[in-house]
Amino acid sequence: MISNNELKYIQSFAHKKHWAEESVFIVEGPKMLEELLASNWVIRKIIALPDWIQSQGALPAEVVEVDEIMLGRLSLLQSPNKVMAIVEKKQELEPLLYNGNSTLLLDGIQDPGNLGTIIRTADWFGIDQIVVSEDTAGLYNPKVIQSTMGSCFRVKMRSMELETLLEDNAKSTNKLPVYGALLKGKSMHEMKWEPSNFILIGNESKGIRANLMPFISHPISIPRTGEAESLNAAVATGIILANAKA
Repeated sequence: MISNNELKYIQSFAHKKHWAEESVFIVEGPKMLEELLASNWVIRKIIALPDWIQSQGALPAEVVEVDEIMLGRLSLLQSPNKVMAIVEKKQELEPLLYNGNSTLLLDGIQDPGNLGTIIRTADWFGIDQIVVSEDTAGLYNPKVIQSTMGSCFRVKMRSMELETLLEDNAKSTNKLPVYGALLKGKSMHEMKWEPSNFILIGNESKGIRANLMPFISHPISIPRTGEAESLNAAVATGIILANAKA
């Protein structure tokens, strides 16, 4: 049974003030729940239709059965899909590790769909950590979470000042190369990719900020053979990662 107060509380996650400030976030749909249940994230409550509940074994949280009408009222999606969960945000974050893999740096990615797609793409290519600038789309934005299709439960995400991170890298005795995606960089096909590295992707319209440019040791670009002026940030990231991991 869902009370009116719980209904209003869950509906409030449609607004940034709530999903940004609360200690929990919303996950929806059978595929997302499958990924969530296979992870180590803590689930506070599961709200689901009877047929979904009956298809499951023992579940690690309180389960509330609702009908389709109530699920539709609770859901943040245009087409509610059987189940949703209230999940705890991770308060103690695992340290970043640079162990022979790429770390993706995102500078000001604004579109939640782009960010979610980038997280999902990184997961496809085995990249398990992403650092985003503080003005990047919110990591717990419901649109970001849903568009990752569960990859958000595997890829470590950090929001921090990228300039500080890159300054520390520049001073390190184990300095990592920084590959920056630029319109006028060296063709990525001609680039030698070091196994441990940073790959820096800029804002959808403005690119990489000027204060980060001096830290780029390897300016790279995607060769263009057609007439389009630019690529979607998520598409460009996918192309670069495919080349880097080839």
